[in-house]
Amino acid sequence: MITLKNVDKWYNPQFQVLKHCTTSIDKGEVVVVCGPSGSGKSTLIKTVNGLESIQGGEIIVDGTSVAAKGTNLPKLRSRVGMVFQHFELFPHLSITQNLCLGQEKVLGRSHEEAVAKALKLLDRVGLKAHADKFPGQLSGGQQQRVAIARALVMDPICMLFDEPTSALDPEMVNEVLDVMVELAKEGMTMMVVTHEMGFARKVADRVIFMDAGEIVEDEPKDAFFEAAKSERARQFLSKILSH
Repeated sequence: MITLKNVDKWYNPQFQVLKHCTTSIDKGEVVVVCGPSGSGKSTLIKTVNGLESIQGGEIIVDGTSVAAKGTNLPKLRSRVGMVFQHFELFPHLSITQNLCLGQEKVLGRSHEEAVAKALKLLDRVGLKAHADKFPGQLSGGQQQRVAIARALVMDPICMLFDEPTSALDPEMVNEVLDVMVELAKEGMTMMVVTHEMGFARKVADRVIFMDAGEIVEDEPKDAFFEAAKSERARQFLSKILSH
């Protein structure tokens, strides 16, 4: 579903943020990307749908080369769901309107179809009762669940999550992770940048550990948690799993 081959990215001639990153994610696989701050995790995930350009290597999503000239990036992005750290909802639109906009403008669905799909997905994330509210009337956890529903109404082939719980109060984290766990169980292909190691242990098939722009480890979940190969990954795990 997603293939990255020797991906390089520089922010300026002195700072290479991604260094020869290579991995692949199969259909239905859940891969968690973790690592210290500044390791390139968020940049890596944003290259998958072209939100960040690359200067070297190749990224292929469901047969489409992301960086190739002539690739229709808006069309690709409509098929790759993205959930950000900050919810990025339109504050002046109701929850239902937030979910209908992309369906109508990009997919060409009728307003009636879009509303029906929106309500179905809001029900799925437990927020159908809030359909007519505005984002500012919802908690952070509720807004993030709306953001997930907004991605799902587009019928994505895979989902990208960029630290979806890091801006939330601790009490709200589980309500978002619960939705993500359900998605994983249903077979959604997912690439998740997160520090939530409990989530990784529960649903990840593989864990990618990054440091200084490089993929240091790319291992099955159990192998990573039980016997990380690199000293850097072991240090990271000892710090975040010791509390």
